[in-house]
Amino acid sequence: MRKIDKSVADAYFRARTMLVVICLILGGMVSFGVVAFAEALSGFTIMGMPAHYYMGAQGAVVTFVVLLFANAIISDKIDQKFGIDEEHNTRVSSGKVLDH
Repeated sequence: MRKIDKSVADAYFRARTMLVVICLILGGMVSFGVVAFAEALSGFTIMGMPAHYYMGAQGAVVTFVVLLFANAIISDKIDQKFGIDEEHNTRVSSGKVLDH
């Protein structure tokens, strides 16, 4: 397999790290934001429940699941952009297997 240039590798890891940081910030905002703004959110209802209760019981979990899928899709696009996708690796190795 070909060696990756250091600048390309640095850009790849910078993009992946930024993606993880964004997902962590969004997850933290959803988790702690519901608690911090519970009184303000209690005036709104979602599916017949107060918004702060719904977000604590269901919304945060749904948000994390959506973040997982978004992370997987965006990670695949980043991998393809830098030529690290599975199809490319299969073509380059052409069935060769290395035992470590």
